[in-house]
Amino acid sequence: MILSDKKILEEIDKGTILIEPFRPNCLGTNSYDVHLGKYLAVYTSRVLDAKAHNKIEEIIIPEEGIILHPGTLYLGVTEEYTETHRHIPFLEGKSSTGRLGIDIHATAGKGDVGFCNTWTLEISVSMPVRVYAGMPIGQLIYFVVDGEVNVLYNKKRDAKYSKRSIKPVESMMWKNKF
Repeated sequence: MILSDKKILEEIDKGTILIEPFRPNCLGTNSYDVHLGKYLAVYTSRVLDAKAHNKIEEIIIPEEGIILHPGTLYLGVTEEYTETHRHIPFLEGKSSTGRLGIDIHATAGKGDVGFCNTWTLEISVSMPVRVYAGMPIGQLIYFVVDGEVNVLYNKKRDAKYSKRSIKPVESMMWKNKF
């Protein structure tokens, strides 16, 4: 079951959902619009290694925007910091960004109960497109969890993406044992 706008507001009042900054005009019928933060990152190597800590180069989006190009994976970040303590948050692209050929995540659209952070975006584009810090980039949808959660994400000892950040976070696959 997806939370409605009224239910999202109720959960915010209860403290089970936190969105900072919260803008009432970004609340949709059953979602909340999030915005592109001012930081992007790209990997410094054109060949990535799943067992290595792949380095990234930070980019600050200038006021006039920045043109993204096909064939490059851009890591972006939401302006919004969120906490979700009783629901499963899903981040989806907006139809307006999709119609510009912008994909905001490759596979990581679902958060875990207990996820408390900004959202790192895995941005790819189908043709060159100029983007701007602060532009609407996606929407959060909240699903009800059936049953109690044993360990919240932010309480897991091995959670790789729980350190609060205002910048995109590179893959931490290298921390896995395989």
